[in-house]
Amino acid sequence: MTLESSEGELERRLWQRLRPQAWPIAPSALPEGTALVGGAVRDALLGRLAERPDLDLVVPAEAIALGRRLAGQLGGSCVVLDAVRDIARVVVAGWTIDLARQDGAALSDDLGRRDFSANAIALPLAAGSRLVDPTGGLAALRRGELVAVAEDNLLDDPLRLLRGIRLCWELQLELAAGTRAWIGAHAALLGTVAGERVLSELQRLAAAGEGQRGLAQALDLGLLDPWGADRDAATRLDLLDRQAPERLGLNAAEGAVSLPLARLAALLPQQAVAALHGSRRLQRQCEGLRRWWQRIERLPAPGGQALDALREEERLDLHRDLEVTLPALLLALPAAGARQALIRWRDGEDPLFHPRSPLDGDRLRQALSLPPGPTLGALLRHLTRERAFGRLETADEEATLAAARRWLAGPRG
Repeated sequence: MTLESSEGELERRLWQRLRPQAWPIAPSALPEGTALVGGAVRDALLGRLAERPDLDLVVPAEAIALGRRLAGQLGGSCVVLDAVRDIARVVVAGWTIDLARQDGAALSDDLGRRDFSANAIALPLAAGSRLVDPTGGLAALRRGELVAVAEDNLLDDPLRLLRGIRLCWELQLELAAGTRAWIGAHAALLGTVAGERVLSELQRLAAAGEGQRGLAQALDLGLLDPWGADRDAATRLDLLDRQAPERLGLNAAEGAVSLPLARLAALLPQQAVAALHGSRRLQRQCEGLRRWWQRIERLPAPGGQALDALREEERLDLHRDLEVTLPALLLALPAAGARQALIRWRDGEDPLFHPRSPLDGDRLRQALSLPPGPTLGALLRHLTRERAFGRLETADEEATLAAARRWLAGPRG
């Protein structure tokens, strides 16, 4: 579908893409005056509509009451998103339907209060209706631009400053010059937004095809200064382009997890993740990746061979710390040596890449009459290291116990 289609033809093709016959509720069952707005219309125009797109509907009145009624009829659930502004979400059969009371006397008033013109295009559900586009969103999409509706609209919710960057790189649009200027001028206001909301946008941006460039742009505009992002992250982000998983040999599922995490870790120190209210798990992952990147960068050995240049204790610590997230570390290393590390990491039984003691603490305590405490912990680490570096036959319990006895009898510093 071309955005240059004539009126009527454009709407007809939009409905073909939107496939309302697959929706959990027929458009004809919704109140007169209902319109589809936002991302579903935009994505249908751009030819990037998901199989089950989120449906954002503007209704003339009583959106929450309608949401509750629909949830009851369809066997779904209804959540009130904003009681004051009368906004509800219905989740049913894998679909998400947001319902909002029209803001203003006319649909064009509602659209004029939105963030970007690409999101301010409405398709009324009534048969034969034309697109409603009071802010020039269709023309902006034809130019390949993302344009803010108004400066004040961005300031109404400063998260929109970062969302604009994310939408550009998700939708492969250019940020209009005026919009870019507004975002840069008000970047500090992002620090007033709840950290969880900012982190959610960053995670979506990190997952975009060229998300590393979007994160670098957000950094350049000063959007992340209030959150303590790493101003020196640009160099490492350059390594994490969309081809990085392919160069390393990651499959699609591995890349979908590892690449966004690597991009976030390149950008955000642990304290920044904490300030954004990221989970402790995410804080540990980012801190671990950054620490080992920095350590490897100080080694004389090149690329993936740098792992082999680590001392045994360090190598064991690395694989303990990054047992789950090692591919994210490897993405920032030259692929030649890193590929071999990836092959070993995929083997869940590899004793170095998935380090374990050949006997657990309970068995060692029972067999050796050891009390719990530091000695037992040190023994477990010793056996783990011996197994990891091929000095212990893991299938032989007696050999493991003999090695444990030798270690207990020998000098330990």
